[in-house]
Amino acid sequence: MTVFYHDFEPLLVAVDCIILGFDDNKLKILIGRRKMEPGAGEWSLYGGFVKRNESLKNAAERVLRSLTGIKDIYMRQVGAFGELDRDPGDRVISVAYCALINVADYDNTLLDKYGLTWVDMDEMPKLYSDHNKMVKQAIEQLRRHIKTEPLSFNLLPDLFTLTQLQNVYEAILGEELDKRNFRKRIKQIDFIEKTDLINKKTSKRGAALYRFNEKEYKNDPKFKL
Repeated sequence: MTVFYHDFEPLLVAVDCIILGFDDNKLKILIGRRKMEPGAGEWSLYGGFVKRNESLKNAAERVLRSLTGIKDIYMRQVGAFGELDRDPGDRVISVAYCALINVADYDNTLLDKYGLTWVDMDEMPKLYSDHNKMVKQAIEQLRRHIKTEPLSFNLLPDLFTLTQLQNVYEAILGEELDKRNFRKRIKQIDFIEKTDLINKKTSKRGAALYRFNEKEYKNDPKFKL
């Protein structure tokens, strides 16, 4: 194999995954204690180094599959983090990815396998290196896109109530929304379909269940909540 760029110093490239879920009306993040030095024992996001035979996206997908056991996860690149002193172990540039999953789909046996735990976003501890900065940037990005993209449905079961949907929006935006205005707007969106099913777990009367129609969304992807 011909070697080029031999006059330049090689750098390590990693991916770090910000895995978000929604449970008990709260936005949660999956974190664990770091198992390697430097920083062993510190709270951390989970990631890995990019292999020579994979792209950044492939590396992030590999890490996410191993951590969640779920395929076809919604994932968005948050940004690159390359401060000179961000990793005391070596010169490492990390590209952060944010993933959204339905907590009910998560394989809980992986919590013990990788030493992970779900933590409420508003109780997130200090994380290793610049991982808090990564999470902050991911949330800011999510808040910018949630009103123009159907991101919230990645955090919900296939069938959901309008209350559950509103709770997701409020958890991400960090603010309360007017119930009447929210429901009025939702009912104007064609790809949020009301079903004939009723959820009787939350009240005696029960609440109508809705679903996201991906096919309908692809026919008319433009909307603003």
